Amino acid sequence: MLREEPARVRDMLRDRDVAFDLDGLLRSDGERRRLIAKTDLLRQKRNAVGKRIARISKEGGDKRPLLEEMRGVSAELSRLEDAQRAAEGRYAGLARTIPNMIHDSVPRGPDDSANVEVRRWGSAPSFGFGARDHIDIAVPGGMLDLERAAKVAGSRFYYLRDDLVRLNYALICYALDFAAERGYSPVQPPYMINRSSMEGAVIADDFEDVIYKVADDDLYLVGTSEHAIAAMHSGEILDGKKLPIRYAGISPCFRREAGAHGRDQKGIFRVHQFEKVEQFVFSRPEDSWDEHERMVSASEEFYRNLGLPHRVVLLSSGDMGKVSAKTYDIEAWMAGQDAFREIVSCSNCLDFQARRLMIRFRDKTNEETRYLHTLNGTLVATSRVMVSMLENFQTADGHVSVPAALRRYIPKDSI
Repeated sequence: MLREEPARVRDMLRDRDVAFDLDGLLRSDGERRRLIAKTDLLRQKRNAVGKRIARISKEGGDKRPLLEEMRGVSAELSRLEDAQRAAEGRYAGLARTIPNMIHDSVPRGPDDSANVEVRRWGSAPSFGFGARDHIDIAVPGGMLDLERAAKVAGSRFYYLRDDLVRLNYALICYALDFAAERGYSPVQPPYMINRSSMEGAVIADDFEDVIYKVADDDLYLVGTSEHAIAAMHSGEILDGKKLPIRYAGISPCFRREAGAHGRDQKGIFRVHQFEKVEQFVFSRPEDSWDEHERMVSASEEFYRNLGLPHRVVLLSSGDMGKVSAKTYDIEAWMAGQDAFREIVSCSNCLDFQARRLMIRFRDKTNEETRYLHTLNGTLVATSRVMVSMLENFQTADGHVSVPAALRRYIPKDSI
């Protein structure tokens, strides 16, 4: 598409409001292709001269002129190969930072002001008492210790205690069972990945300020299990008859959250570590949009079962991530903030990650391979969901009701 329809790529960059040197990418692409053609011709010439030298040597003739010619060809080839490697490097550096194309259904706009609410479920609770936010509920109740966490690790860390620990793991257990019933195979991935895996899953430059680098090692702490699962089948050719492959990734997530300020800094809404169960799908291209809607529907059902008021929002071109072609967010009602806030993000990345990670499929061994599509979607990020639960399910006597869906894992009516 880059070569055939550069105007469409320019439109995408404009709609995303992304500054990108597309002309430089096109120039470097043209340069590397010209150099590839030239080096191929020189290699053919070197081979032909080599054959002539061999023939003359066999005949006992004077091969000195041909040896001189061979030295000249080899020197020129070496120079062009160096130039080709440099051009390939320039091209690759730019190509790995260009965003994904945008689906036609995505609303165009510069930021979240252009997002479109698709539907909502439930109503904000009406309390007959002075409602509190999650900090004022959990800290005095002995379920959350922020002060000691700050002493030990700094801001945006926390100690969960007693019933809040149980609630955290109840959400994880319920999410894993819920996902398994819908055909997702549980996966616990490595909590650190190397740079090549990360660069296959994301545009690395955009994540440098978000993820934690392990000093002295080519490793990064995962910000989400999505990246480790995306790279799980890198370099592989999958059996098309086994697609879609659906994984439920369970892992802690580590994020620097650099630059985020305000009320989010307090409590456990925006933190440096949390647990998450992630939906991830490897799909045939022709099925990926159905898989996307299926993924969103599963997340909606999960939150209906918990009884949390929420809405589904289609993100605009300027608000969604650069790897995604289309993203739905689910926002839960946060009574303490008197606002909907994001708890789920579901994206179809088309073949963007598969091309970078070289993940292909075919139905028969003698069939040409195709790139598959990858999709990802949060099922539950426990810290944010617990914020919404604490604030929405609080009772007049200072407790918090436990949803019926979780009582198999935390056998009590309230905490």
